[in-house]
Amino acid sequence: MKYLLFLVIFASIFSCSDENESAPTSTPNLIVKLNFDANQQRLDNLGQPATIPTGNAAQTPIIQKMSANYIELAPDRFTQIGEGEIIYSGAETSAGGNLAIDFQQAILAGQDDTFVTIPLSQISSGTYDWIRVSLSYQEGKINVLTDAAGEVTGTLASFVGYNNYITNFDLNGSNISVNDDKPQGFWAFEALGFTVQGQAPEGATTVPNPLFDSSPIPQGSCIVTGEFNNGFTITGNETQDVVVTLSFSINNSFEWTEVNIDGKYEPSAGEQVVDMGLRGLIPLVSN
Repeated sequence: MKYLLFLVIFASIFSCSDENESAPTSTPNLIVKLNFDANQQRLDNLGQPATIPTGNAAQTPIIQKMSANYIELAPDRFTQIGEGEIIYSGAETSAGGNLAIDFQQAILAGQDDTFVTIPLSQISSGTYDWIRVSLSYQEGKINVLTDAAGEVTGTLASFVGYNNYITNFDLNGSNISVNDDKPQGFWAFEALGFTVQGQAPEGATTVPNPLFDSSPIPQGSCIVTGEFNNGFTITGNETQDVVVTLSFSINNSFEWTEVNIDGKYEPSAGEQVVDMGLRGLIPLVSN
């Protein structure tokens, strides 16, 4: 009897386990991931192939973190900013005086990390040919030539959003205190335990937009536009997660003016940062 009772209990446990495993545990999501591609084509503001201007030099950084404050799906090339399907909006604040991206609440994601997960049920059904991503922050490694230590590798934090409210942030172990709004192009750099801050010229940040003629973006924004291959369709009947990987070109995306024509970034020689923008976006869809 004890043996039969044990078999009944054992069978019941496994029967319940099978039922629980077969039952759906969640609704399908749109999972947005980030990817930084050093070999992806380098584009200009119009989405055309771009070379490095005479008198400038550039290098490809190793991007470690990135953030965005706005993602929008656009059905076609004539869909204006804000008229598509806005699937993500980051936190904003007026604590610094003007409306700005609240960096303290920003989501940071690294290479091939998930940036945001959105239930597919919250996204309107339809076919979308384009995606717009308003980038706000990127952090990574660059090489710098110094007088004292020769060529060193440091960490660059660049704020590329339209306006950025920053209290403080950690840069490779060094605390950077700001407590103010900073416009697009503000940057901080750390190497060997030392930090320095600066500001790229207004309008210098490259923001590739292949839809420049039909759907222009606001001046000073960092809304990068990319085209889906064969479109991106949401039917409303999905039963599995869908992954969209945002592949950003970092091909020679850190650019400066040359004083010593050697292809090395030398701040001590008076070489100035002129561009920290990304150089293109390709959205890739998978399940």
